[in-house]
Amino acid sequence: MAEEEQNNGTDGAVVAAHGHGDGGVSAGTAVIAADAVQNPGLPPHRQRVTDTNPKKAKGAERTVYTLFYVSIVGSLGAVLAYMFFPMESGELLDIRLHTLFVGLGMALGLLALGIGAVHWGKALMADHESIDERHPVSSSEEVRQDSAEVFRIADEESGFSRRSLVRNSLIGALIAFPLPGVTLLRSLAPQDRDPVQLLKHTMWESGVRLARDPSGVPIRASEVTIGSAFHVIPETLNHSDFEELSLDERGGSATLLDAKAKAIVLLMRLDQSDLKEDDDRKDWSYNGIVAYSKVCTHVGCPVALYEQHTHHLLCPCHQSQFDVSEHAKVIFGPAKRPLPQLPITVDDEGYLVAQSDFHEPVGPSFWERLK
Repeated sequence: MAEEEQNNGTDGAVVAAHGHGDGGVSAGTAVIAADAVQNPGLPPHRQRVTDTNPKKAKGAERTVYTLFYVSIVGSLGAVLAYMFFPMESGELLDIRLHTLFVGLGMALGLLALGIGAVHWGKALMADHESIDERHPVSSSEEVRQDSAEVFRIADEESGFSRRSLVRNSLIGALIAFPLPGVTLLRSLAPQDRDPVQLLKHTMWESGVRLARDPSGVPIRASEVTIGSAFHVIPETLNHSDFEELSLDERGGSATLLDAKAKAIVLLMRLDQSDLKEDDDRKDWSYNGIVAYSKVCTHVGCPVALYEQHTHHLLCPCHQSQFDVSEHAKVIFGPAKRPLPQLPITVDDEGYLVAQSDFHEPVGPSFWERLK
C-alpha cells in the first residue's frame, strides 16, 4: 500500500526501497515515470545554399583559399617585420613598432587560418546527419576495413583531395604560421657576436674588488665568516660609472642589467679542511673563501640557496645541486657541468679582489655545445 501511495497510481513505475524514511519511502528510492518525455525526432534537413547553387559553392571555395593565402601573407609579414623593425637599439619607438607589426602579422596569420577552416567546414564539407554506433568489443577485420572506408568517405565529403586550391593553400598556411615563432628565437642570442666568446667575458678582471649586491660596498676578507654567504657584484658595476665604461670594460654588455646578469657571484667561506681543491686551483680561493658564478649551468636561473652544513648550493628552478666544497660539482639535477669558479685573492688593504675573469663561459651549457 505504501508503494502504491508513493506511485500515485502511475502504471509502470519502478520503486526500489530498502527500509522506510519519512513518508514510508527511503531517501534512496528511485522512481522512473512511465510518461517520460519522448524523443521528438530531428527536424527535416535543410540544405545550404552552397549545396543547391554551384556558383555559391565556388564562391565559398574561393573565400576559403583566399583566407588561407591571407594567413600565409600575415605569417610572412611577421617575419619581415621582425627583420625591418629591429628593437636592438632599445629605443621605445623601435620597440613599439617591432611589437606592433610582428604582433599584427602573427594575429593575421592565425585569425585568417582559423576563419578559413571554420568557413570550409560550415559551407563546403558534407552537411548531413549520421549515427555512429559504438561497439564494446574489439574491431574485426571487417570493421577495420569499414573504418578505412569511413576515412575515404570523409576525404571525399570534405573535398580535401578534390579541392586542390583549398588543400594547397591550407598546407601553405600551416607551414607559414610557425615561421614567426621560429624567427623570434633569433632574439635569444646576440646578432653580431659569438655567444660563447661573449659569455666567457664579464666585468671581472684582475684587481676588481668584490662588492655587495646591490649596494656596491667592497668586501674585506675579515668580514666573511665561516658559514656565511654574500651576493656579490664587481665594484665597477654601479649606476654612476657604468655609462662611462667602454664596451670591453662592460664585459661586452650594452646594458647594466646584461652586465650584471653575467657577473653575479655567490661568495662563501668554509673551513679549509672541508675544501677538496685540485692542485691547479688551490690558489683560486683565499683562507677557505670561494666564489662561484650565481648563474645555473642548466638554463641560467640564479643559484642562491646555500646550505652551510652540507656546503650545497640549490637552484630553485629545477633543483640542481652543487657541492661548494668540491669546485661546485653537480651532485643532483639536470645541470651538466659545475658552476664556473672566480679566482680570488686580497689586495693590500685586505679587500677581496678577482685574480682574473672566469675561465669558462657562465650560464647554460648550451653555448659550449656550439663549439
